[in-house]
Amino acid sequence: MIARFALLSGSALAALAAPPAFAQTAPAPPRSPVEGPALALASAAEPGDGAAAVPSAAPAAGNGAEATANQDVAGGENAPPNEIVITATRREANVQDVPIPISVLSGATIADSGTQNISQLTQLQPSITYYGTNPRNAAINIRGLGAPLGLTNDGLEQGVGVYIDQVYYSRVANSVFDLFDVQRVEVLRGPQGTLFGKNTTAGAINVITNAPSFTPEAHVELTAGSLRFLQARGVVSGPLSDTLAFRLAGSGTSRRGTIYDVARDQYLNDRQNLSGRASFLWRTTGNLDVTLTGDYTESFPNSGAQIFVRTGATQRPLNRQFAALAAAFNYAPPSTNPFDRITDLDTASRSGQRAGGVSLRAEWDLGAGKLTSVSAWRFWNWYPSSDRDFTGLPITTISANPSQHRQWTQEVRYASRGGERFDYVIGAFYFNQRFHTPGVQEQGSAASRFLLNPGNVPAGSSACNPPTANACNPAVLNGLRSDNDIRYRSTSAALYGQVTWNVNDRLRIQPGVRLNYDHKQGSYQSVVTTASGSTTLNSDQRNTLPPQSYQATLGQWNLAYDLTASYHFSRDVMAYGTYAHSFRSAGINMNGLPLSGGVPVLSAATVRPEKIDSFELGLKTELFARRARLNLSLFQTDIRDFQTTVTSSPSGGVVLAYLANADKVRVRGAEAEFNFLVSDRFSFYANGTYTDARYLRFPDAPCPPELSGGTIAQPGQTPSAPGTPGGISPASCNASGSWLPGVSKWSATYGFEYNLPANLLGQRGHAYLGFDGSARTKFSSNPTRSLYTDVNGYSLANFRLGFRSGNHWNLFAWVRNAFDRNYFEVLSLGPSNTGLIVGLPGDPRTWGVTFTADF
Repeated sequence: MIARFALLSGSALAALAAPPAFAQTAPAPPRSPVEGPALALASAAEPGDGAAAVPSAAPAAGNGAEATANQDVAGGENAPPNEIVITATRREANVQDVPIPISVLSGATIADSGTQNISQLTQLQPSITYYGTNPRNAAINIRGLGAPLGLTNDGLEQGVGVYIDQVYYSRVANSVFDLFDVQRVEVLRGPQGTLFGKNTTAGAINVITNAPSFTPEAHVELTAGSLRFLQARGVVSGPLSDTLAFRLAGSGTSRRGTIYDVARDQYLNDRQNLSGRASFLWRTTGNLDVTLTGDYTESFPNSGAQIFVRTGATQRPLNRQFAALAAAFNYAPPSTNPFDRITDLDTASRSGQRAGGVSLRAEWDLGAGKLTSVSAWRFWNWYPSSDRDFTGLPITTISANPSQHRQWTQEVRYASRGGERFDYVIGAFYFNQRFHTPGVQEQGSAASRFLLNPGNVPAGSSACNPPTANACNPAVLNGLRSDNDIRYRSTSAALYGQVTWNVNDRLRIQPGVRLNYDHKQGSYQSVVTTASGSTTLNSDQRNTLPPQSYQATLGQWNLAYDLTASYHFSRDVMAYGTYAHSFRSAGINMNGLPLSGGVPVLSAATVRPEKIDSFELGLKTELFARRARLNLSLFQTDIRDFQTTVTSSPSGGVVLAYLANADKVRVRGAEAEFNFLVSDRFSFYANGTYTDARYLRFPDAPCPPELSGGTIAQPGQTPSAPGTPGGISPASCNASGSWLPGVSKWSATYGFEYNLPANLLGQRGHAYLGFDGSARTKFSSNPTRSLYTDVNGYSLANFRLGFRSGNHWNLFAWVRNAFDRNYFEVLSLGPSNTGLIVGLPGDPRTWGVTFTADF
């Protein structure tokens, strides 16, 4: 792949943002050992009179894309002793002066830590979680909220907004693409709907790439490592005239997979990415900057494979549980140890995608503030193939839901410059998207015996009772095919704004409001045919692949609002409190509906909007002559009508995942972030999050596998104990009090860097040793917590050892997962409630060498 990519030489030195109006800048101290080659320090001097000189808001940036974090440690916002300037609040501000829980990662930190994409930010920020078996079925959550764990449903909004250069990306699939030529990443936690165009109820990830430069510059980065890992990145930027500058950046990545498929003689879960971006900045003479950006990415790995982990007893009869079914076919997985990383999937595992778009951003200094317009069009095409039975048996031979997605966004925003008694941001946002998914699923020759009831026969027998039962006739399900046509369209329009009342030099009051309208329209049609092409089905065929056809439309107005109060006890200590009432808009089920008597339950076609109340208390401090930062926060989020994924298996057929509302959910916890620049030679950071995320009321939740598969209990019957073969199963289960899926109670990230002056190849510089670690405790990997799908906690350690030659070049060796920990990213249920548990093992230990150079 990399041979296909013409490497663009170049790198951008991040432009330093002007210091806020209140700050008095002192001479820059020596370079921090944790500082990337593109960043420089700029510390703020203490007020001469010792008074509590509290900063006012800084002027708006001349070019929002060029604002930068002046210094950063891999832990985020607490990088001492200098200011970190952000633009997430729509004007430049010192992050310590912003009453929002926010963390900032510079491009240098992202590159040095080996973070390849947004999904890997989890190893630097403990409040972020990422789950996905492939790019389409992926979710990014902050503080345990954002999107349901499980198969993606296109009719549902994301709770975590991903913005790249002020453009909203509605597809989480973009998170697996390479991060390259990035100036910084801002992670905002909690609702952000009164500051950002698209409503974001759980938080936002704001990525800012480097802007075109009027000074010629270039950067090149080359990496080689284990698993045949090869990566090349390059940037070139400079002026085309006195008023026009350009920037070209590209990245190519290739890596062998981590799982070997003996059936297809290939490695799975590899990486194959190719990305490019071109930007042009027109700086007029009238305080107007116009930036035109186009980008394109393609990725065609053999990935998305989940493999055998274990089996667990369900309430199905023994002859219909996995061990007996496998014996009936004389089948055994190639390994029952998932960390042998061997499988025998007989259907291709592909996660192909192409994505790109064009954006036009205009920023005009107008009157008392800045007027910003961001227009964008984006596309995403998905080319998948999956083995949905997770075995080497021909049960499901085709499972593919290719998708085409198009989105248009327009945002207009006016932000005052700040420094007045009343500062403000007002904006309008328009969003339109369309999906089309022509999906296919086809059953194979083993489907009849595996999915249908063989009658009263011994476990492990390949026979049926009676012998003429459909389970012993491969032709009943062999070639049974479902052709789906799924179409979805949504439009969202909003007015939003926030006012800052600077009551005095210490106290600020910030109310915000958002008025939002959503209109959504979806249709789902599934035409099921036999191998002969007939649409006349028997009951077993209808229960295996139920034909469905329905349409749904909804339109809703919603109002969100928040109120924040902050108080500066001194220049270095600020406390704040926030209350926010927000919403996540109603959704449409676009993966099919549960059945009643073979008929779709149309009342389940839509899910109600979430109603969210969030509370936050925070403290931001600078310590030890501003060489350290300690930030603390307490939070609680109460959600009514929580949108979650539930499952239904009609008469033991293919499992159907769809959306429903849980009555009430509560998420509460605490966060701490600490960074300390001990000296010019040594720095460290430690971040920790405690999260208690539970269903408070969910009395009619789907049952976990150990309580499913038996005869449904009738009134007066007592359900059997979990895992009782041939038992009596409850119609639903009470999940009240149980964990939300995907949320660890404790998570942490931590690290250090140490350097010494050194000489290499006649160049003076610094030799350094860096470490980044992360840890998390057990979490549930099923919508309703199960005995079989809890993922055990784990910790990961990454090291780097290298030499930096000033701002010119950097050479370092690295190792990720240095102690080769075995862990799972996610666990899932196999088909038909047979008790099969499959999973996605995390990457093993990898190592490599990276060289970067700036010109």
